[in-house]
Amino acid sequence: MFEVLTGTGLAASAGLNAYIPLLTMGLLARYTEAINLPAGSAWLENGWTLVILGLLLSIEVVADKVPIVDHMNDIVQTFVRPTAGGLAFGAGSASETVTVADPGSFFTSHQWVPILAGGLIALGVHGVKAASRPVVNATTAGFGAPVASTAEDFGSVVMSVLAILLPILVLFGLVIMLWAAFWVLRRRRRRKRERISGVETRQLFG
Repeated sequence: MFEVLTGTGLAASAGLNAYIPLLTMGLLARYTEAINLPAGSAWLENGWTLVILGLLLSIEVVADKVPIVDHMNDIVQTFVRPTAGGLAFGAGSASETVTVADPGSFFTSHQWVPILAGGLIALGVHGVKAASRPVVNATTAGFGAPVASTAEDFGSVVMSVLAILLPILVLFGLVIMLWAAFWVLRRRRRRKRERISGVETRQLFG
């Protein structure tokens, strides 16, 4: 059960920011005893890997906070975040952590399952994130983009750390994400109704 929560939390984190969960796992594996990565994922704690992930994260952090650029970044990340989510779920669910001592037998016969699950989870979270940004930009004239992006980055960090150290709390993070998805869908429907109403009004009195 904890393996699933660890993988799910890391994959959801990747849906918000592709590089934060991978970098978190690599740093914790390299410098602490909080997580021991499986042999197939040991490359995450390599020094050069951490440097590259750090550089990619820096670019992502800046690009995601600039209106219009953030939308283009989300298009590119449609392919990157699910891939990162699959890698994060696969590595996290097969790692030894403070709560999981013997993860090896969980997905022994179906190694593709965690990668597929992680990709789908990250894609779902990414979809909500990408759908919410136009709403935020439209309702705040673009000023809300840096705030929303910072909150998403913070949430990604918290989710990544909790997934490794206290995976049971990932459930609370997932509830918040589901609430955010509901809010986004409701706001988008409201904006659509307002646009339709505005067009009808202009046609009637125009």
